[in-house]
This record gives sequence, structure tokens and C-alpha cells, in this order.
Amino acid sequence: MNGTPRLYHEDSFLHAFDARVVAHSSWNGAPSVILDRTAFYPESGGQMADKGALAGIPVTDVQEDEAGAIHHVLSGPLPPAGAHVRGEIERRRRLLHMALHTGQHMLSRALLDVARGETVSSRLGETACTIDLGVEKIDERALARAEELCNSIIEDDLEIRAFFPTELELKSLALRREPKVSENVRVVAIGDFDVSPCGGTHCGRTAQVGLLRVTSLERYKGKIRVTFAAGRRAFEELTAHSDVLQALGREFTCGPTDVPSAVDKLRRELTLAREALGHARAELAESSAEELWAKAQATDSTRVVAVFEDVDVPFLRAVAKRITARERSVVLLAATTSEGVKVLCGRGPGSAFDCGAFVMQAALRTGGRGGGKPEGAEGRLPVGVDFAKLVVELCI
Repeated sequence: MNGTPRLYHEDSFLHAFDARVVAHSSWNGAPSVILDRTAFYPESGGQMADKGALAGIPVTDVQEDEAGAIHHVLSGPLPPAGAHVRGEIERRRRLLHMALHTGQHMLSRALLDVARGETVSSRLGETACTIDLGVEKIDERALARAEELCNSIIEDDLEIRAFFPTELELKSLALRREPKVSENVRVVAIGDFDVSPCGGTHCGRTAQVGLLRVTSLERYKGKIRVTFAAGRRAFEELTAHSDVLQALGREFTCGPTDVPSAVDKLRRELTLAREALGHARAELAESSAEELWAKAQATDSTRVVAVFEDVDVPFLRAVAKRITARERSVVLLAATTSEGVKVLCGRGPGSAFDCGAFVMQAALRTGGRGGGKPEGAEGRLPVGVDFAKLVVELCI
């Protein structure tokens, strides 16, 4: 079957058309319709497929086979072969794709001119658009200049022309990249700024892109990946960011532009608070260790057993470190939490107590888990375990 004629080649703004069903087929196991002509853009060249309706039935996917026939996958019964149908393109989606694809051409050109970064691949996704550059690094200032150049081209409102040049005309064009096909090469020219072979849908003038914004830069498989937004998507992303900034300004009782300094002040205060908390925790661990050791000594023992409530393992470690600095000491500590009983066992110099064996036995006895070395071990036992009683049972 010959390739399906594509109406969007002549008019990317065409959102409704009439056609005839020439065949039923399938795409990846899903029934599909092939028309005698179509304005639906099939997924290709990194651009997403159009959506819409055919004879009132939602079109969920549009794909092109190796013969050039375009398959329209529907979510309902297929119109019969020979039927005349009305196709309707989802306008907002098409306009967004046009802005994104045109923006990609402009940004690829700008990155090549400003940063000598040649585009090796691009993708216009549902949530993010990316350009992969065949360079190992790029200066962020050059990236900013490329973005600025694109937006100046948008402001200049250049005409965008999509056409099929003759073989002679094609040879005379300064194409940014070589065509992927050898015949029927379609070219998209953005004024004199960029000329590239492309079969996608594009705006008619650069002002229709509205806005282009680079959102991130990262290393990806030995290349540089640039993520960007254009058109309505760029506007919506910037609006969302503005809303967040406004909300933060209200929380900090300052203007949106003062949020960074307010966050910096909060960060400094948090650092001071953490330092103060660290000192307080150290003092508490020191006093707890002294108190526990004094109680043990009062009974002529070098073994310390204690259960704390709602403390973390670093606190247990701090207490144990201070106690095990003493000769022949053994420390058996636990902290009861909503997640279980966290246990820590340690020994001082001169002690032969096997901490790892104790924690392992405690875990086996209660259905918990843990282990370690003879000189120190940690674990977690189920909620409700009586640790003090367990110590008596295991250390008889």
C-alpha cells in the first residue's frame, strides 16, 4: 500500500478534515484504520502523535508503518471500509507540539551557534522535552545565551516556511543537519536563522512559540542533555514556579524576590539549632552514662543495663561509648520505639563478654534481627519485648 498523503505538510493549523476509509489493519495488536488522506501526525522524529477523533470515535494513537501508511488506532468500533469520515485533531495538543518542535529547532540552532553543541537526538515528551548534544560539557553561561537568542528570535516574529525543495534547491540550502531520507525531503526554514530537514508540525511564525525556557542541564551517557519547555508548557511551568514562590513569600512574610535571602537566614538558624542540639545531646549522653555507671558501681557491678524511650541509635552509641571507656565494663542498652526495640551491646577493655553472640541470641529468642562482633553489636527486636527481663534470661 502506498504512503498516506499528509495534510499537515501543507497546513499544520488544520484541525478538521474529511477522508475515506481505505482499509482496516492493526498496530501492535490493536485494530487500526487507514485513510486515503489524514491530518493526524504519527509519532515520529521525537514528536508525539496527535490525538482527537475519527467519525466521533477517540483516536488513541497514530503510527506509521514501513510502507508509509498511517495507522489510526481507535478506542471504539472501526468505521467500515469505504466510509467517508470526519477527522478532528485535538487542537491544544497540536498547538503545543508545534510550539515544542519549533522551539527545539531554534534551540538546536542556538546551541550550535553559541556553544558549538551539535544536536544528536531530541525527544518531545508528554512531560519533558530534551536535546542531547554531542559534547562532553557546556558552559552554563553559553546555555543562557542560547536561551536568550531563541527568545529574541521569537520576539522578531520570523516567518516559518515548510516546503519540499527540488533536488537543485536542496543542494543550495545550508542545512543544519543532513536529511534522513534521500527523496521527498521536506525542509523547515525559520527565517534565515535555521534551515533543517523535518517532517513534523511547526508554527507559522516564531512569535507563535510564545516563550522558550531551558529548565535543566545534565550529563547523560557521555553527552550533555538539555531539558527545555516552550509554548503553553513553558508558561504553565513558570506559572507553577511563580505560585510556589508566592506561597513561600507568604510563609516567610516577605516578597517573592526576598525568598532566597529568607531561606538562607533559615538555613543559618537551622545550622545553629543543630549545633546546639548536638551539644545538648552530648551533655545528656554524658550525664546518662555517669548516672548508669554510678548505679552499677553501687552494686559492685561492671554491667550496665538500661532501657530508654524514644531515643535514637546514635544516642545509645554515645552513652555506650562513654561507659565502655571503663575497664571490664559491659553495656546492654535498648530504646523502645514504634518500630520495635532497638538494642546495642558493647564492652570495655579487659572484658570477655561476646556482644555479637548476645544480640544474635536475643534476636533468635524474640524473632528480631541483629548481630555484630564480640566487642560490639546492634539489632532490633519486636515491639513489646521486655529487654531487661531478656538480659536476665540470657546472661544467667
